Amino acid sequence: MQWRFALIDSAQHSIDLQYYVWFGDSLGKLMMFKVIQAADRGVKVRILFDDLSTMLHDMTHIELRDALLARVDRHPNIEIRVFNAWQDRSLIGRLFDTAADFQRLNRRMHNKQMIVDNRAAIIGGRNLGDEYFGLNPEFNFHDMDVLGVGPVARQASQVFDRYWNSDWVRGIPKQTLSTPVADTDELSSNALKALLSHPSLQMINASHSNWHSHLAELPTLLAVGTSQVHTDSPARDMDVRNHMPEAFRALMRSARQEVLITNAYIIPDNNFMNDLRELAGRGVKVSILTNSLSSHDVPAVNSHYQQWRKPILQTGANLHELRSDAAMQSEIVDLAPLRAEFVGLHTKAMVIDRERSFIGSMNLDPRSEVINSEMGVIIDSRALAQKLTERMLRDMTAANSWQVTIQPDGNLLWVSSAGERTGQPARNFWQRVEDVVFKLFPSTMY
Repeated sequence: MQWRFALIDSAQHSIDLQYYVWFGDSLGKLMMFKVIQAADRGVKVRILFDDLSTMLHDMTHIELRDALLARVDRHPNIEIRVFNAWQDRSLIGRLFDTAADFQRLNRRMHNKQMIVDNRAAIIGGRNLGDEYFGLNPEFNFHDMDVLGVGPVARQASQVFDRYWNSDWVRGIPKQTLSTPVADTDELSSNALKALLSHPSLQMINASHSNWHSHLAELPTLLAVGTSQVHTDSPARDMDVRNHMPEAFRALMRSARQEVLITNAYIIPDNNFMNDLRELAGRGVKVSILTNSLSSHDVPAVNSHYQQWRKPILQTGANLHELRSDAAMQSEIVDLAPLRAEFVGLHTKAMVIDRERSFIGSMNLDPRSEVINSEMGVIIDSRALAQKLTERMLRDMTAANSWQVTIQPDGNLLWVSSAGERTGQPARNFWQRVEDVVFKLFPSTMY
């Protein structure tokens, strides 16, 4: 959060933001405040949303959110566009639109990136919402981004421009807004003061706008390396396949000794399973961390993932599942003094031989592979890979995750510092009911 604020507040020329979800909650509004303040200084801002849930906090305020976005879009230095827009933006209209053209509307832009002055970029798995930055009292995600300076920002800009100019993108609908913004408006100075009274935001001094000391420290935090930003095509025709799955697997298959994978939502296909077997045949050690049922925010994924636990283990891979009460929650997930009810996993990352890393938006499931567009960056930097390895191995420790193993009788066993379980850990009985019900639905319907 602080690095996003630092880059926005320090921008001199341009800010490009491309996100699947930008919620209208505390974090979402604060980011919008920062962006408007930059635009007031003369910075040119382009915002590209996926239109599925643009600036929504709940589905009862669709028209109000469109009015808010239209007001922001009126700023002379801000332009907002949406990917795969609704034809009728009312709630009823969206329902009819979905029924009439489901195949088109099922294609969503899952990319996440921010580029400032064409010189610095943040790429990764985070959407813009409270639970991605430790501000949600119900649950918060353990997630990951990478901040890059130099050529990686120009590569990211090329991705942004490709989407910005796509036929799948259009401007936010214009509205007649003749009345001035009142003090009670959600983007007023009074609203900003109310936001900044949040105890967690006060703890990190979110009202801060002078980031010189942070930026001066940045060179000591960066790791030198080369990178390549990858993305899928914005369009999705029957004869166009997504690029990201093959880029990811080509990197995975290049391993000589070790593969570490942290991915929130895993529903493997035969290609992935064959890759695991091929790696094992060459003596490559593979360790995987994903969500347990207990840490899941989308139990439908677990319903289709659980049948793959045993096949994954039978390839020789190590399998870990995040604990909903992971010890790292208070240190790197929740933003103190807030304490969420549980922690979930949203990271999408991989390290190869402690030399090369992948960080991006792509889950290892059918939706990411076939339906959505995704993006990510492959980084060749031993120093960065070593840091990422340390963090991924920390997340796989018994204090933070369950290790899943096969017992001699063929049954699965979950082991952590909390003890042993012969059935998958869950937070409550209702989760187990959902886990059964969602088996009846296709694996792409979430």
